[in-house]
Amino acid sequence: MAEVKSQGAVEAMEVAEASRQTEWEKPSFVGDLFLGNLNLELIHPFPEQPAADKAEADEFLHRLERYLAENVDADEIDRSGEYPKEHFAGFAELGAWGMKIPKEYGGLGFSATNYNRAIALVATWCGSSVAWLSAHQSIGVPQPLKLFGTPEQKKRWLPRLAKGAISAFALTEPGVGSDPAKMETRAVRSSDGKGWIINGEKLWCTNGTQAELIVVMAQTPPKMVKGREKKQITAFVVETNTPGVEVAHRCQFMGLRGIGNGLLRFKDVYVPDENLLWGEGLGLKLALITLNTGRLTIPAGCAAGARRMLQIAREWAAERVQWGAPIGKHEGVAAKIAWMASHTFAMEAIVWLTSGLADRGDVDLRLEAAMAKLFNTEVAWQCVDHLVQIRGGRGYETAQSLAARGEKPYPVERIMRDMRINRIFEGTSEIQHLFIAREAVDPHMKRAGVLLDPKAPLGAKGSAAGRAGLHYAHWYPSRYLGWSRFPRFSEFGPLSGHMGYVERASRHLSRSIFHAMMRYQAKLERKQMVLFRIVDIGTDLFAMSAAVSYATMLAKKGGDHKNAIDLADVFCSEARMRIDYNFQHLFDNHDEESYKLVTNLLKGDYKWFEGDLVEQVMPTTEQLEQMVAKMA
Repeated sequence: MAEVKSQGAVEAMEVAEASRQTEWEKPSFVGDLFLGNLNLELIHPFPEQPAADKAEADEFLHRLERYLAENVDADEIDRSGEYPKEHFAGFAELGAWGMKIPKEYGGLGFSATNYNRAIALVATWCGSSVAWLSAHQSIGVPQPLKLFGTPEQKKRWLPRLAKGAISAFALTEPGVGSDPAKMETRAVRSSDGKGWIINGEKLWCTNGTQAELIVVMAQTPPKMVKGREKKQITAFVVETNTPGVEVAHRCQFMGLRGIGNGLLRFKDVYVPDENLLWGEGLGLKLALITLNTGRLTIPAGCAAGARRMLQIAREWAAERVQWGAPIGKHEGVAAKIAWMASHTFAMEAIVWLTSGLADRGDVDLRLEAAMAKLFNTEVAWQCVDHLVQIRGGRGYETAQSLAARGEKPYPVERIMRDMRINRIFEGTSEIQHLFIAREAVDPHMKRAGVLLDPKAPLGAKGSAAGRAGLHYAHWYPSRYLGWSRFPRFSEFGPLSGHMGYVERASRHLSRSIFHAMMRYQAKLERKQMVLFRIVDIGTDLFAMSAAVSYATMLAKKGGDHKNAIDLADVFCSEARMRIDYNFQHLFDNHDEESYKLVTNLLKGDYKWFEGDLVEQVMPTTEQLEQMVAKMA
């Protein structure tokens, strides 16, 4: 790998680092897990939803379910590629556009748990509807406005948004994905000094084709900070009826075909000063915090979608008979259904744990939310792949075609297309890995980062070495010591062994992070596959902890819930196999060989492998004749 970073890479890193939330004012279960501390009191007893809070949303959910059943035809939306305008008004009448907006501004003021209950319900019915509702209030104008808006801005916009003025969030550009340092949309001061003029393009702006209000990220003039010029990214609320705002193209996708996602152009768009959010230069930090707080919605939709998939798999596996028995009785199919059931349970545990913690408000959830998004989107995709395989040809056939020939119109093919985007939406799985990895090593970077910086002066390195040495002389040996065997976790009953494993593995993980830093030093940030394995281990440990706590809570209720233990047990057994594999191959792998191969591939060394199949592979007529002659 290249040892010298390009100026662009350095600049990108500086912009990203400047926008990070560096302070940790509240504890983090996952943050402690990476340090080898199993801080169980943060997640156990499992945070159950208060009865009064649940009752507040029950009646709304019944009305929402009735509206979906009577009005929303997900298959027709998928077939036509258009979202019926009457649903915008229908959701407005229900109050669905204001689920997360406080009551004082005309919204429903739902808790995170109730909001995710509603999103989960819609997700079992229509993915495009979820996208409209979620993009509006999970990451659209209401969320950053609640977090960073002035009292005047809230009074001006929140009531309007609660009534159904659709909103969107515009960050991505044609040439800019996860690297905001390359952002080309610019905002400069207007000639009257009372506002800004925005020029640029934004791509894949979900809800952008119908939005009345959009949060737009733009570069504002740089500022001098400590003698160096620093890029400034600022957030503005833009009214789409402002002259110069244009929906240049509505994007079409393989799934979620009813969403209003587009390419937006801004040409000399005037935005008054009072439309600036939070402060000049704080836009990227606003975007990251908004995504962190809004990131629980997609996991909720994935878990609910997986429930629906499991129902289809169960019904079909009991109904379809092959070789004299229902296919669910055959071990090959049974294994897939067991995986789906146990992992769907883990997804739900993560959703209701993180929702409960968000409502409780005493935990910093940035890592838990990122892991929820990473785990649930990856697992939901594997679930739909299993479901298609279980359904066989019927899984590949459209619901309309199934209905036309008299079979149950399970929309498995549509579910697969709709589900795929979740691993990309609101930060790809790769970006989630990198974000979590950065936070996992942050405590060590604060203590020993100077030692790994080749530009740091010797004096600073000496001081840092002394402080780090004192800390790690105690900390490192302690990561080998601990008691995780019975009866420490006896309150978890049959699952106590799994919680003990989490405790031991978390200490192992903390040592492994330290070993990786010492092994690769400043090069660690480029050892992405090592970092990814570290994150995957931590994510499975988090999922195990959530599943065990959730199952224990449910089992105590008695009745049918007692078999939740079985779901958690199978999930934890599967997760332990993945964790053990990742520990085994954390450093013993073929990463270097793979990277070298790709380096050569990008240089064109394997172009022969990409050639015209007819010319490169298929024999000519003359060659065929010669082959026939030889065989004769």
